Amino acid sequence: MAEANYTEDDIKSLDWKEHIRFRPGMYIGKSGDGSAPDDGIYILLKEVIDNSIDEHVMGHGKMIDISIKDNVVTVRDYGRGIPLGKVNDCVSIINTGAKYDTQAFKKSVGLNGVGTKAVNALSVNFKIQSVREDKMKISVFSQGELLDDDKIIKSSKRKGTRVEFIPDEAIFGKFHFINDYVEKMLWNYAYLNPGLTLNFNDKKFISENGLKDLLQEGLSGEILYPIIHLKGEDIEVAMTHGSSYGEEYSSFVNGQHTTQGGTHQGAFREAIVKTIREYYKKDYEAVDIRSSIVAAVSVKVIEPIFESQTKTKLGSQDIEPGGQSMRAFIGDFLKKELDNYLHKNPEASEALQLKITRSEKERKEMSGIRKLARDRAKKASLHNKKLRDCKVHYNTDHELKLESTLFITEGDSASGSITKTRDVKSQAVFSLKGKPLNCYGLTKKIVYENEEFNLLQSALNIEDGLEGLRYNNIVLATDADVDGMHIRLLLITFFLQFFPDLVKNGHLYILQTPLFRVRNKRETHYCYNDKEKVIAMKKVGANPEITRFKGLGEISPNEFKHFIGKDIRLDPVIIGKESTIQKMLEFYMGKNTPQRQEFIIDNLVVEKEINEKAAAAV
Repeated sequence: MAEANYTEDDIKSLDWKEHIRFRPGMYIGKSGDGSAPDDGIYILLKEVIDNSIDEHVMGHGKMIDISIKDNVVTVRDYGRGIPLGKVNDCVSIINTGAKYDTQAFKKSVGLNGVGTKAVNALSVNFKIQSVREDKMKISVFSQGELLDDDKIIKSSKRKGTRVEFIPDEAIFGKFHFINDYVEKMLWNYAYLNPGLTLNFNDKKFISENGLKDLLQEGLSGEILYPIIHLKGEDIEVAMTHGSSYGEEYSSFVNGQHTTQGGTHQGAFREAIVKTIREYYKKDYEAVDIRSSIVAAVSVKVIEPIFESQTKTKLGSQDIEPGGQSMRAFIGDFLKKELDNYLHKNPEASEALQLKITRSEKERKEMSGIRKLARDRAKKASLHNKKLRDCKVHYNTDHELKLESTLFITEGDSASGSITKTRDVKSQAVFSLKGKPLNCYGLTKKIVYENEEFNLLQSALNIEDGLEGLRYNNIVLATDADVDGMHIRLLLITFFLQFFPDLVKNGHLYILQTPLFRVRNKRETHYCYNDKEKVIAMKKVGANPEITRFKGLGEISPNEFKHFIGKDIRLDPVIIGKESTIQKMLEFYMGKNTPQRQEFIIDNLVVEKEINEKAAAAV
């Protein structure tokens, strides 16, 4: 093999915008098309809003207006406004900003001076407007290049900053914003900033009780005792125990939602166990104390260290450089405040202890079943009967890789096509055998006794919670027929019943595969709905060959590579804020057959009318 030359000509220097566009993952994580809550378009939005939040925290501005229309994003705050002579610098010169001075922005999220620069570089249109002292400055950029640099003029507008941007399709493809993801982000901002009003597309987001509201709004079932809400300097905690399985946490640092947890969440989990053991003077198992816990913790840290630019996992060991450790800070707070609360509220104390003893009893009763189930799972994995695993699950620092994916398929034909086509580095396949059990209303014992559920739980490594999750994306890849839809619904029920936090944290998706193939001898089009089919038929011309795909097994491996590669279409499974998990499962999977039948018939009629109108419009 010839040795490649390595000369001075191979050394290149990129300016700031070229580097961001060349390596966007360093600045915003993955790009994505908006199907996942951690896709880059939401990071761009967050980076802009973060600056407005920092203004509010500093006592300037009680309202932020956000709109997204036709993929044009606008964020307007009523803070102090960027100093007019530095507007361009703040959005186009790396490491420029006010947040390096810890006195001005003591506990801010955006410390790296990169956020709005990344938004600028990754937008096809970026407009910044600052108003202060009755004067206004407007500048317009495209892909980081300055297009219009207006002079400073007099203005009667309210002071503050307005940012308008359109993400670049060259980076994000045919992207789309999902309002549910945006609204969840805005609710988190509201919960963390009581008194702040956020307006988004004619909806208002405001909270009076902080993290207590967050827990109250997100509860998926009955709780065992009223939410405990504790506040101190630089820390806020809300917690209760529910009726679901596992542990569910929401954690925040300086207003940043740390979806992957970090040192503060770990310290909180440890402190809960230690405090409760000391209060009851009993050495309970940690798993029995934390089982079914629903909690939120928010801390403020000076110069926080995150494990990536997207700030989803805190790495700081101390509350401030050289200061008290995170473990000691959170531990001391809970030891005092939670202990006091339990002493003053004996009913909550009794309910919590009863829950712990029940969990302990159930765990001991199931110990034999769990051991047998683990042995079966290990034996099955040795023979590779169900799981065709991928090679890489984690980064070098054991952080879950964003692209790691598990496809859950029905039958050997579908799994065979995906297995032959997949990227063996990051995509795994789990093959179901027949229809799963309807597990609504059943206890977790069924997970270990049912072979399909037991092996699926083992493949995902979620028996003891999401910390060991082996895949970032769990994708339901079922046929586009009645049986496939039913299997999909049964699997969603399984996850919502036993692992709701997996769904709430945005890990569950549905694979969209084409319903039709329209072709002639010259060209082939794959269509996902009737409208696309009509368009393809017009492109192909007379006498097209039209195939209706009903099962994934009908799609050849050569064709499948188009549908699970870079152009993969995934629909996220989202739990709406308006309905709880328990109510959803009761309606869709309970014994109310007549009402459900009526609901299905009504929606089938509506869907048929929509498809007919779409086709007619073409």
